[in-house]
Amino acid sequence: MLSKKIAGSNMKKQYTANQSVTFNNNATFCVGTGRLGLGLQKEYIDQLRLVQSEIGFKHMRGHGLFNEDLAIYQERRGFDGVLQAVEYNFTYLDLLFDSWLELGIKPFIELGFMPHAIASGTQDVFYWKGNVTPPRDYADWAALVQATLRHLLIRYGDTAATFPVEVWNEPNLGGFWKDADRAEYFKLYDVTARAVKEVDARFRIGGPAICGVDDTTWMRDFLDYVRDNAVPLDFITRHLYDISLPVTDGRYGYPTLTPLRLATGETERTRAIIDDYDEFRGMEIHVTEFNTSYSPRTPLHDTNINAAYICYLLSKLGDDCASYSYWTFGDIFEEQGVPFTPFHGGFGLVANGGIPKPTFYAFKFFSDLGDGDCVLRTDDCIVLKTDGGYRGVAWNISPASERDDLEITVALPDAAERVLVTRTVDETTCNPLKLWHDIGEPQYPSKSQTELLRASAKPLIASQPVTGAEFTLTLNPNAIVYFELSPVVSETDWGFDYERSVAVEYTVFTDR
Repeated sequence: MLSKKIAGSNMKKQYTANQSVTFNNNATFCVGTGRLGLGLQKEYIDQLRLVQSEIGFKHMRGHGLFNEDLAIYQERRGFDGVLQAVEYNFTYLDLLFDSWLELGIKPFIELGFMPHAIASGTQDVFYWKGNVTPPRDYADWAALVQATLRHLLIRYGDTAATFPVEVWNEPNLGGFWKDADRAEYFKLYDVTARAVKEVDARFRIGGPAICGVDDTTWMRDFLDYVRDNAVPLDFITRHLYDISLPVTDGRYGYPTLTPLRLATGETERTRAIIDDYDEFRGMEIHVTEFNTSYSPRTPLHDTNINAAYICYLLSKLGDDCASYSYWTFGDIFEEQGVPFTPFHGGFGLVANGGIPKPTFYAFKFFSDLGDGDCVLRTDDCIVLKTDGGYRGVAWNISPASERDDLEITVALPDAAERVLVTRTVDETTCNPLKLWHDIGEPQYPSKSQTELLRASAKPLIASQPVTGAEFTLTLNPNAIVYFELSPVVSETDWGFDYERSVAVEYTVFTDR
């Protein structure tokens, strides 16, 4: 590889694609969603349909399975208020999961939060009040979990047993688990894991779903507890966010991105901890939430640099993780209330109004890579060899202080007549945030404005002939590019001449 700064503000890099490189592309295994009760809205389903048609995620995870808006846990009481029976209502859950499965996406079940009726306290999180306290009686919790899983087996048969199950969300944060009580979470996990396996041993169960706060000691203590108490554990879960503490202004936060050399540090540490144990060495890690920022009011999420940074993560996370679930697929999301504008820094790949953000294409491009032998993997590109050609993704992460163009030249092991087709997403060709800003940042775009924003959110497609054993890509700042290098098979019709078609002459009439 040759890398050097040249005159102006360009960077040139030269690579040779003749290696055999390990590349685990798990970009589409799972994606996140806003709380499950939002899934009954039309806009939610429209956004999910768009994501599935273009990207095709296999699983989806979200909060609020046992929140009151899904109405699963019910108590029948007499006029005197005395409890007569506990009932479970799966009407809304069936509507929700039916719609997911029709779109080819299975649940990655997060068990939480606590129904208020069986909770030991009143502490809650978000404006929709997810209760984050332990159950008063663990038998009530176990019965709720088991009834839900049995219902899923009845409705979906063997397919339901392929839904991964995770216990709770970020219990190492006091906001998500009362007092971040480690021992109490271990008890919750223990009771839950055994209850799940009693229903059907095929259900795969995991935890502890922690984020990056005191995560090293939490992970070790969790694994010690599971080992010492012979608790079922099929996979490990954790979260990953890559920003500094944001500077806030009004509703919004403006963070700094984690340096690339540290971007996967948390998952690498978790891999090392797991592999320290003979009992758990090699066990799957599922990152059940990841993004740049952990706040749904971070304008960074809507930008091209976010897309380029996520491409870098997608190229690396498969080294240690079986999956990494982007948080979230769409902007129907209400943890901090209903957003005021279509571009509000939400987590989603799709802005409200059905407008793909640049990061949408990061996932589409990695999905489109498909199968092939990886012959090149660097900090700014992936190249796969396929039948007769090559395909890949390249990105150019350019923070505000640099703003460099990037020219990548890739030498191939063979020369042939090929065509290079590129799809480019950058700040000029696919930047709906800028267009929205330029038209006045309308809070409630008209129908025509929304259609214009959707039209602006498309990659630029280009082509060029390649006759030798190398090709070159030029990426503007924060561009991401999908490319295919394919053999040219000529099927020219009798008498058709492309060069003559585009070389038409005409006479200019002028006054004399």
